[in-house]
Amino acid sequence: MRTASKLFYCRGIHAVGVDAIASEAGTNKMSFYRNFGSKGELVAEYLREAEAEAWEWWDKMVAEHAGDPRAQVEALFGLLVEKTCTAESRGCALANAAVEITDSEHPARPIIEKYKAEMRRRFRSLAREMRARDPDALGDSLMLLWEGSYLSRLTSDSQHGPAENAVKGAQNLIAGMTQP
Repeated sequence: MRTASKLFYCRGIHAVGVDAIASEAGTNKMSFYRNFGSKGELVAEYLREAEAEAWEWWDKMVAEHAGDPRAQVEALFGLLVEKTCTAESRGCALANAAVEITDSEHPARPIIEKYKAEMRRRFRSLAREMRARDPDALGDSLMLLWEGSYLSRLTSDSQHGPAENAVKGAQNLIAGMTQP
C-alpha cells in the first residue's frame, strides 16, 4: 500500500500499473491480487487513506483555534501554503485523482466526491460562523482558492508561485464578505 501510494502520488494513477507496483514493492502480481481484487480497489484504498490524513490535519488545525473561525481559516491556509510550496508537492491527491478518474462507476469516484463535498460543507460552515453576508459564496470562494492553490503549485516553475499568497487571499475574501 505504501509503495502504491507513493507511486500514485508522484507519477499519477493511470501512469502506474500493477506490474510497477509489484516490482517496486519487491513482490509479484499474485501477492497484489491476494490483497486487492483490482487496481481500482487499490486506488480507492489509497484515496481513503489520503482523505483520512487530510481530515486529521484539518481537524487538528481547527481545534488549535477553537471558537475563532477566522483564525481557523488562516491556520488552514497557512498549513496549505507550507505543504504546497515544496518541491515534492504534487497537490491534492484527491483532486489529482478527480482529473484522472472520470468514470462514475470507478470505485474511487465516490470517495473523491464525498471528500470534496465535505470540504465545501466545512468551508461554508466556517463562513457561517464568521457571520458572512453570504456564507455559501464565501465558503465556495475559500474552497476555490484552496483548490487553485494546489493547482498553481503544479503549474508554476518554482515553489514560490501564487500559492504562497493563499493566506492573504483568504484574509481578503473574509474581509470583503464579513462585517469588521
